[in-house]
Amino acid sequence: MTTANLSDGTPTPQTLSLRKIWDRAPHSAFTDLLRHEDRWWCTFREAPDHGTSIGTLRVLCSTDGEDWESTATLEEQEVDLRDPKLSIMPDGRLMLIAGGSIYEGAEYRTRSPRVSFSADGRSWTTPRKLLAEDHWLWRVTWHKGRAYSVSKLGEGDHPRRAFLYTSTDGIDWRWITEFFLPDDIWNASETTLRFMPDGELIALTRPHWIGTSNPPYKNWQWTRIDANLGGPNFIRLPDGALWASARGRNEDGNSATVLARMTRNSYEPALCLPSGGDCSYPGLVWHDDLLWMTYYSSHEGKTSIYLARIRLR
Repeated sequence: MTTANLSDGTPTPQTLSLRKIWDRAPHSAFTDLLRHEDRWWCTFREAPDHGTSIGTLRVLCSTDGEDWESTATLEEQEVDLRDPKLSIMPDGRLMLIAGGSIYEGAEYRTRSPRVSFSADGRSWTTPRKLLAEDHWLWRVTWHKGRAYSVSKLGEGDHPRRAFLYTSTDGIDWRWITEFFLPDDIWNASETTLRFMPDGELIALTRPHWIGTSNPPYKNWQWTRIDANLGGPNFIRLPDGALWASARGRNEDGNSATVLARMTRNSYEPALCLPSGGDCSYPGLVWHDDLLWMTYYSSHEGKTSIYLARIRLR
């Protein structure tokens, strides 16, 4: 996959480096990556396993992407914190949003989002509950001083629903609309939002949707893509190109972390990262003309956190 071209004629991405940056817990997963004040920040969940176990959140910091230091762990007694996502607030503080689930034994009972803030990446506020029970604000994107996020509702056999919210402080959230997708009972789940220069908002939504909308973001147009996404994320490069990543399938049909070229109505896999089994949930940052990408994978036996540097052009 390193010598062919994509359908639009652009070269296939090339992985320049790949390193494992953390594996100290039995299960390390659900990453995000951010660059802020000339430092790299990576966060993820640590737990005994993927499922209904009590997870804590770890924050790592690096100046060069090579050597990583643990700067914080966030925990809440008897609450499974998972899927942490980082963003930068308008005042320069770091904001971390995550899900918080409660179990009775191995049985899921309820959940609600959590948010925490930090001025330095080391000292974080106590995780605070947001919205009502059953909500899960999954990733936050800031635009013109406002935060936008999609909350997924429904668990297990219940149909999943997705609601678009906005906030100015990351604490009080205002409902904008519900996503109504054409034909899925498992309607909408994990969603990443990105704004285009003209204010258009694009959503990449699990399991297989790309949505577009213009202000005030109440009406959406949806395209079903030929992929089954797990932990989807995407970014817009300075040249306007969209690149996405999620759990998908490799050429053998097995689970893999996939990097894909994306448009407003298409998703074209371009590269499978070394990965397998329990994997994906990437963090994506464009820096020094390269894509920096964190993800987790169990292909080396223990579920661990990886960082890749990828040339896209």
